[in-house]
Amino acid sequence: MLRIEALHAGYGRAEVLHGLTLEAAPGSVVTVIGPNGAGKSTLLNTLMGVIPSRGTLQFDGQEIGTLPLEERVMAGMALVPERRELFGSMAVEDNLLLGAYRQVRLGNRQWRGRLDDVYAIFPRLQERRMQLAGTLSGGERQMLAVARALMSRPRLLMLDEPSLGLAPLIVRDVFNTIDTLRQTGVTILLVEQNARAALEVADHAYVLEMGEIALQGPAHELAGDARVIDTYLGAAARVEE
Repeated sequence: MLRIEALHAGYGRAEVLHGLTLEAAPGSVVTVIGPNGAGKSTLLNTLMGVIPSRGTLQFDGQEIGTLPLEERVMAGMALVPERRELFGSMAVEDNLLLGAYRQVRLGNRQWRGRLDDVYAIFPRLQERRMQLAGTLSGGERQMLAVARALMSRPRLLMLDEPSLGLAPLIVRDVFNTIDTLRQTGVTILLVEQNARAALEVADHAYVLEMGEIALQGPAHELAGDARVIDTYLGAAARVEE
């Protein structure tokens, strides 16, 4: 579904990603973990075309490196940004309807039925469908951001730090939702600092450090890698073994 080779990207003359290579198979959950400043958000913004890049960038076999953001969205890519970027003065359901832009453009006359699918995944949003998005709790705002992206029926869903700033119980709900979404067939690229939770839900994992891939492999194998344990999971993980 997604193939990246020798990807270089950055801001002006400051290069952030240095020859990055990454793949995501259809229907899989791939996570990219790493410290602050490693280039995780830059990677997602580059994939969406917000940041210029050079290298191979293929989505479902099509080279998309030169496509503008709108065409990448129309191809089936969706990003849930770290800051959610909701319309706080609009109702929950109005935010969701805006997310159906791709389906409207594609001429799908049944696009409103997507609301039922989204509400089935996030019943709390249905309860609050007429509430202003700006009055939601942090966990509810994250649900709405993900749900809005799902309204477009994406083939690749990219999540930027979905657990950031959330209470532990809400984080658990977020990752349970990611596991549920896996069953719908959507490919998920998850950028996350909560390495433990990300490795538990992912199929494949990459460790990004200073704009380069330091480690990669099946997520369950990286969860047992000594370097990952020491750097990202803590001594407690070693004791649990």
